[in-house]
Amino acid sequence: MLKSMGVAKQAVHAEVDEGAAAPVIEHGPAKQTASTRKVLPIVEGVVLVAALAAPLVLQDYLTVFATRVVILALFALSFDLVWGYAGIMSFGQALFFGSAGYGVALLARDLDITNIFLVLPAGTLIGLTFALLLGGFLLLGRHPSSVIFVSLGTLTGSYAADRLARGWYYLGGQNGIPSISSMTLGGYEFSEGPAFYYLVLGILIVVYLLCRFLVRSQFGLALAGLRENEQRIAFFGYKAQHLKAIIFAIGGAIAGLAGSLYAFHEGFVWPNMVGVVVSTQVVLYVLFGGSGTLIGAVIGTVIVEGVSFWLSDNYRDIWPIILGLLLLLVILFRPLGLISFVLGERERVGSFGARIKGK
Repeated sequence: MLKSMGVAKQAVHAEVDEGAAAPVIEHGPAKQTASTRKVLPIVEGVVLVAALAAPLVLQDYLTVFATRVVILALFALSFDLVWGYAGIMSFGQALFFGSAGYGVALLARDLDITNIFLVLPAGTLIGLTFALLLGGFLLLGRHPSSVIFVSLGTLTGSYAADRLARGWYYLGGQNGIPSISSMTLGGYEFSEGPAFYYLVLGILIVVYLLCRFLVRSQFGLALAGLRENEQRIAFFGYKAQHLKAIIFAIGGAIAGLAGSLYAFHEGFVWPNMVGVVVSTQVVLYVLFGGSGTLIGAVIGTVIVEGVSFWLSDNYRDIWPIILGLLLLLVILFRPLGLISFVLGERERVGSFGARIKGK
């Protein structure tokens, strides 16, 4: 078994290295390639410094907006894991995001449970549970599921959840659940402002580091091979559909965590949170920033939300048209997203294990 896993690992290395840069040596183009692989930590560091300094330079209302953006970046991170690394086009990611939001809103409204150590794990568990149920149905059948089947299945699930929320009086119907109590830690209430911002930023950083560790692990190596050539990975003994179901569930859990934070930050939940519009929105975040990089999802969320905010304030009648044209131009001319301006394909795929000089 270990021997076959070693053969599979070599095959995956060969797959992700195919078409990549020349071997690492001490001169020429290969030396330049080695240096370009250090771009990703620099980009991550710049984004981190900017995020930490944001509340110090922004006005109060912009800090509230920035908090919302950080939560949406966490949501985008969940989709990038699912699509960017496993190749699962999920048009129903909002189902996990919104269902967790509704779940913690009901806990706060009906049971008066707002403690951060209860509501955030509860929201994460809700997202994980829904993802396991939907992923088990779509991905773990007798025959491998096609991309179209999974895409339409997740889209249908999101649409059905939207219609259910709009028609269920217990969930507030069209109006949703307003006036959610503030999230608490002992006697302290998290209200809009720097405290809430740094809370969600800290959670985003922790989740990001965990995701980075995951995609650079042996499991992430299998995912990289799965994205590049699913048939070859299956040939070497990996259960491709099981790998997809696992990463789909992890993405659902992260989306649930983001939905819980979003519900308490906004103070209400409504049917759009589980619907198709928000599911499509997170796809645009990752497309714009760059899939399969993690940091691209964060950058895409910040840029799309920031440009939308500025356009809606200055061009109130036509801002959706302008934003749509900008997104279309990026997708047409930079299909790998804005991150591709500074990040090479080899670094996007990633390096796994020690590389032997000259090999």
